[in-house]
Amino acid sequence: MVPINPTHRDLLGALNAGNPSTRLKAALAAGTHPDPGLLGELVARSAVEPDFFVRDMLTWALTRLPAEITVPRLLDELASGRAQARSQALHTLSKIGDRRAWPAITRALLHDADDEVARSAWRAAVVLVPDEGRAAVAEDLAAQLGRGDRAVQLSLSRALVALGDVAEPALRTGLASGDPVVRAHARATQGLLRDPDAGFAPDVEEAKRVAALGPERAAGTSC
Repeated sequence: MVPINPTHRDLLGALNAGNPSTRLKAALAAGTHPDPGLLGELVARSAVEPDFFVRDMLTWALTRLPAEITVPRLLDELASGRAQARSQALHTLSKIGDRRAWPAITRALLHDADDEVARSAWRAAVVLVPDEGRAAVAEDLAAQLGRGDRAVQLSLSRALVALGDVAEPALRTGLASGDPVVRAHARATQGLLRDPDAGFAPDVEEAKRVAALGPERAAGTSC
């Protein structure tokens, strides 16, 4: 029987401590002194860690390990039934940036019902997609215009903007949509695409007003 490394035992205990500051220090230590033997525990903790800052430190610790062992383990997490496990694995893959992971960024993940998983998938796709796949990703993202709250919509817009010129034609369907929320989101995204420094403000209420009144009546009421 192989004895447990005392250092590992103490670190694993700290990673599962009740105090988030203790967990944060443990994740920092794991990244400062990267050890492949901690891979499984770091991934497992990422799937359940409730504190954002600790999760971010766990991601950093994982990026410090060799991609040859980390990426396959993270790819396994993409099939997890736990949304946070999928989301954190995608987030970490985007930080590692190893394009061998690209085939695992499926349409199912890009359209995941959980907003946090989808947002992480969008960011990972932008980083990992090869040039020849950018237009298809832009179409997948543009098909979700109008999804979620402002934070989700901003994430989607930023991902489309990061894809560059291929986003412009992908926005056309959204700009012509009969749904005022989709149109407003498409216009706001188009504005960011043309001027990345512009603010993000999809005028959903105005779009709904125009849809309800018609363009001419809406213009009259604004005078």
